Amino acid sequence: MPVEHYENFPVASFLLPARLREPVEAIYAFARSADDIADEGDAPGVARLARLQDYRLALEACAHGIAVKDAALAPMFERLGHAIRTHKLPLQPFRHLLDAFAQDVGKTRYRDFDELLDYCRRSANPVGRLMLCLYGAATPDKLRRADAVCTALQLINFWQDVALDLAKGRIYLPQDDMARFGVDEAALAALAEDARRSPHAGVHAPGTTGWRALMAFEVHRARTMMLDSAALACGLPGRIGWELRLVVVGGLRILERIEAVDYDVFRRRPKLGAGDWPRLAWRALHYGRLT
Repeated sequence: MPVEHYENFPVASFLLPARLREPVEAIYAFARSADDIADEGDAPGVARLARLQDYRLALEACAHGIAVKDAALAPMFERLGHAIRTHKLPLQPFRHLLDAFAQDVGKTRYRDFDELLDYCRRSANPVGRLMLCLYGAATPDKLRRADAVCTALQLINFWQDVALDLAKGRIYLPQDDMARFGVDEAALAALAEDARRSPHAGVHAPGTTGWRALMAFEVHRARTMMLDSAALACGLPGRIGWELRLVVVGGLRILERIEAVDYDVFRRRPKLGAGDWPRLAWRALHYGRLT
């Protein structure tokens, strides 16, 4: 599975010690393929949930060195099981990921920010926790800070992908925030239609003032969460610290790009480009100024 699949940031990059690239890629392949079961293709919901249940059974088996009978899953879970047993990884983060992916099959709206945070707790935070376990750095304080960084990254991904998620029938913007700023689902549909009709213009559909205010609020909230927890990267030594610093400054850079297009994520999906990497490297080098 190519690690570039849908990702903003490098997976198992050159910054990782060679001994950890294999387990990181094994974790990535598991998470990415399970996420695609929930998100991609046109299979009915019941079939998606059944396949995710196959993943649950295979996870428990591989963790205990039991061969996975499903021929399609066996190679991936053999690799994952080896990583789990070799590095004594906890199973709960993997279970949480599968719970979040199963939730994606049926849940498409979030009442408030707390409900969204609960989703992020299972969809994003497990990855940071597993990375800390691999590095032998899973102290309570570092786990707490890693959770906040991962949640912030997940929120940033939601805000850059509002248009893509809307096309799939999903809205991750908290409904109470939308109501507060006077943005309903009809307004989102109007923004998407306006972008389709005028792909090269700026946002000018009705109600865009509320939309900009809503997105400015969500961007500020994600940035604050990231900066409040970014000190974690200064407290981690060596390569893991550099890797995390690049991820943090990359996430912050995407927020800048959302602001630079005046929150018009319907015409332009803000993302990192080749021109961003020198800037990110410089920011990572001078990271202490961010925190």
